[in-house]
Amino acid sequence: MVCALGIEGSANKIGIGIIRDGEVLANVRRTYITPPGEGFLPKETAKHHREEILGLVQASLKEAQLKPADLDVICYTKGPGMAPPLLVGAIVARTLSLLWEKPLLGVNHCVGHIEMGRHITGAQNPIVLYVSGGNTQVIAYSNQRYRIFGETIDIAVGNCLDRFARIIKLSNDPSPGYNIEQLAKKGNTYVKLPYVVKGMDVSFSGILSHIEDLADPSRRRNKRKKPQDEVDPEYSKEDLCYSLQETIFAMLVEITERAMAHCGSNEVLIVGGVGCNERLQEMMRIMCEERGGKLFATDERYCIDNGLMIAHAGAEMFRAGTRMPFEESFVTQRYRTDEVLVSWRTD
Repeated sequence: MVCALGIEGSANKIGIGIIRDGEVLANVRRTYITPPGEGFLPKETAKHHREEILGLVQASLKEAQLKPADLDVICYTKGPGMAPPLLVGAIVARTLSLLWEKPLLGVNHCVGHIEMGRHITGAQNPIVLYVSGGNTQVIAYSNQRYRIFGETIDIAVGNCLDRFARIIKLSNDPSPGYNIEQLAKKGNTYVKLPYVVKGMDVSFSGILSHIEDLADPSRRRNKRKKPQDEVDPEYSKEDLCYSLQETIFAMLVEITERAMAHCGSNEVLIVGGVGCNERLQEMMRIMCEERGGKLFATDERYCIDNGLMIAHAGAEMFRAGTRMPFEESFVTQRYRTDEVLVSWRTD
C-alpha cells in the first residue's frame, strides 16, 4: 500500500489530494477567479496559491484523518504550466518532504490527468483526448510511453474558450468555459466558422479571431469601407457560443476518431478541464457508439485540475520504484506528455 499526498498548482487552481492504495481520502481545491473580461496573470495567481496552500494541506489531512507520519511520499506538479504558480507547489512540497522526512516526486501534469481518468473510469487502454486551458492532445499508450498522435499547433481549446468569454464579458465564476456551455444550450442558430484540421493536428487561433470579429465588429483587424446601406449582422451571445462549441468539438471528435481507427481501439477517455463539457461528451459518445466503442469521462471533481491526480500518478510511480533526487525537484513550463517513462505499465 502506498499513501501519497499530491500538490497541483500549475494554473489558476491550487489543490491537495491524498490517495491510499487507490482509495480517495481527500481532494480539496481553491480557484483563483478574476473579474469578467480579465484573465489570470502568473504573479497574482501565485500570490493566491501562497495564501491558500497551507490551509489546504491541513484540510486534506483532516479530511483523510491522517497524520504526516502516515504518508509514504509527497508529490507535486513538475510541469507543464505557469512558472510562478508551479513554484509555489514545488517549494511547499520540498519543505514538507524535509519536515516530514518523506520521499519527493515530481509528476507530469498531463500524465496525472490520464492516470486519474483511467483509475476513476476503469478504462483499460483508451485513446485519450486531453483538453484543457493549456493543452489539447490526442494520446495513445504504447511501449511505456503516452504517444501524442495529434495536438493543437497554436492555442489550446480551453484557452480559445476562455479568451472568447472575455470578449463577451462572461463571468469567470466558476469558469469561463462552463458559462459558455450554459449560454450555448440556449443557442439555436449555427453561425458558420472556420474549421481547421491539419492531418491529426488542430488550430484554434483563426477561429478565435473570426468569432471575435463577429462578436464585436469594432475590433475587426482588416476593416474595409462599406456602402452606407451595408451593416454588420448582429449575432446573439447564445448563438455564437453554440456555434463555437459545435465547430471546435467537431474538430476534436474527428481527430480522436482517426486515432481510434489507426490504433484499432474501441475506447475513448476524455480528461482535462474542458472534458467536463456535457456537449463534448455527447458528441464523442455518439461517435463512439457509431463505431461500436465506448466513451469514458468524469465530472468536475476529477476533470478539473486537482491534487488527487498528482497523488495518484505519484503513487503509481513510487510503487513502480521511481525515485527522484532532491536536487532534481525543479519545475519546468515545458514538460511534454511523451517525455515520461510510464514505468508502472507493462501492458
